[in-house]
Amino acid sequence: MTDNPTFDRIQGEIDGNDVVLFMKGNPMFPQCGFSAAVSQVLSTLQVKFKGVDVLEDMEIRDGIKQFSNWPTIPQLYVKGEFVGGCDIVREMAETGELEKLFEEKAVATAE
Repeated sequence: MTDNPTFDRIQGEIDGNDVVLFMKGNPMFPQCGFSAAVSQVLSTLQVKFKGVDVLEDMEIRDGIKQFSNWPTIPQLYVKGEFVGGCDIVREMAETGELEKLFEEKAVATAE
């Protein structure tokens, strides 16, 4: 626990879910193209993930950028590890690295 309740909430989401996407909107209705792109990549790989809508909570929206030291949203976490934003996730998906990461981290995917 930190003395920052927002960081504690963010850490709780990351600890409580194998794959977490801090995004604008939700997986069914992304509210920006970058969030939609990452959500689509995860759906294509049939990875179950939790979407956290930063538009619903300004503390999370600002806090996640400080938490990860990453300036943009969306942000993807896999088994507690920060993976990156939209460009990194798309690049990793294209090269097969993302699928490999899910295998290495034993993240369940639908068959």
